[in-house]
Amino acid sequence: MDIKQIAKDTTKTLGSYLTYQALKTVLAQLDETDPKRAYWLHQFSSREKIQDGEAYLKALFQEKQDLAFRILTVREHLANEIAEYLPEMLRSHVQQANMDQRRQQLERMTQLNLTPIAEPENDSDSEEQ
Repeated sequence: MDIKQIAKDTTKTLGSYLTYQALKTVLAQLDETDPKRAYWLHQFSSREKIQDGEAYLKALFQEKQDLAFRILTVREHLANEIAEYLPEMLRSHVQQANMDQRRQQLERMTQLNLTPIAEPENDSDSEEQ
């Protein structure tokens, strides 16, 4: 297990997610202030793959540099705002989620089948009595 590589991959994924959140923020702002640009950015975003934040931004820089810079600024702001809370929140979330999964699995494993087992009918027993 290569912890450094896992951390790099996680950072890249988180960066792409922050790009997505920054895009949502910018779109919300533009919806109020410049609906035509909001429409353009929405259309652009439906064509480009936002899952890879860096590739998305590279493509946006080629089309609308000012919007790309705006998303970069918002993304950086978001990163700075969450950086303080993220490590502890991540640890707590994983611990709680793991505990919930273990509890649910234990419940599934220990559930009793309360459906009564039907005993085979024996006609000869009832006739003898």
